[in-house]
Amino acid sequence: MNATTRRIVIGTAALSMAVSLAACGKAGDDKDSGSGGDSKTIGLLLPENKTTRYETFDRPIMEAKIEALCSDCDVKYNNAAQDSETQKKQFDALVTQGVKVIILDTVDYKAAKSWVEQAAKKDVKVVAYDRLAEGPISAYVSYDNEKIGQLQGEALVKALRAKAKDSNVVMINGSPTDPNAPFFKRGAHSVLDKQVKKVVYEQDIPDWSADEANKKMGAAIDSLGKNGFQGVYSANDGMAGGIITALKKQGVKIPVGGQDSELAGLQRILAGEQAFSIYKQIKPEAETTAEIAVRLLKGEKIDDLTPVKVDSISGEFKGTPSKLYDASVVTKDNIASTIVADKVYKVEEICTAQYKAACDAAGIK
Repeated sequence: MNATTRRIVIGTAALSMAVSLAACGKAGDDKDSGSGGDSKTIGLLLPENKTTRYETFDRPIMEAKIEALCSDCDVKYNNAAQDSETQKKQFDALVTQGVKVIILDTVDYKAAKSWVEQAAKKDVKVVAYDRLAEGPISAYVSYDNEKIGQLQGEALVKALRAKAKDSNVVMINGSPTDPNAPFFKRGAHSVLDKQVKKVVYEQDIPDWSADEANKKMGAAIDSLGKNGFQGVYSANDGMAGGIITALKKQGVKIPVGGQDSELAGLQRILAGEQAFSIYKQIKPEAETTAEIAVRLLKGEKIDDLTPVKVDSISGEFKGTPSKLYDASVVTKDNIASTIVADKVYKVEEICTAQYKAACDAAGIK
């Protein structure tokens, strides 16, 4: 199959967007009066700061790449702190200021549709980053999120070992407003529904809240009893932390998975408290997005950066030029060859005094 024409349809829903981006100039100078828009600025809107990745990795990597590709370009950055209305105001402000390219990692993918449609009428190009927003998007960069869910499901089954077929599992899923969450869930179900005894308790967690995940885990223990389940699927590491706290409180020790390879999650893996995480290489995702944005700003083609086509979740918007990266499972056995080797975190950041012995045992030095 030709990669440049391959269409990706995620689950039964479709995914898509179409828009474009153009031009590059001097950072922070006046807007281009000829076009009535800002030919020198890229907007960057990230969804939240509870997850450590956005401020620690995504933002600085994208800003550095944009600077490297277009030294006189400017980046106007805002974080929505998980509030869709705040993000709408941030988005609208960029459009009002004449910014012609916006990188959008949306809080609520459905709510973003009207913003993107209005922006398109003003020739504003929107690049959907990490999460696929509804609307006529110019490009989309993320991961194969259903495959990530499958990896999570497979890793949990592996952690349950020979007991998997007889194991009941609790599922703590991501935020309903995050378009990635249903695909993680669908991918995980495609594995767990066949390879464990039963999913006996399942909840979606608004805003990916670790506190809410902690409460729901407590409720699951109260409902099912301490021996009523043998494993927990957590859609990300942040929630896994809350879940593990609830399990510890009740003296329950069972496999719990996660996602994002957050520092605290990696340390829990080394300590034997968390079974695995999912490692998504943020740098290539962020740098590709930055390059797409710069090219769109300059009016250049992006075909070589977007080898697949993706349709919107609603199915209304077809064939958005996209790049989807693969991810991998991280366990105690491969933190050294993945996270450390790729310099995501330094050894001294992971291997603090509390975790030094575990690091030594895992060959992390």
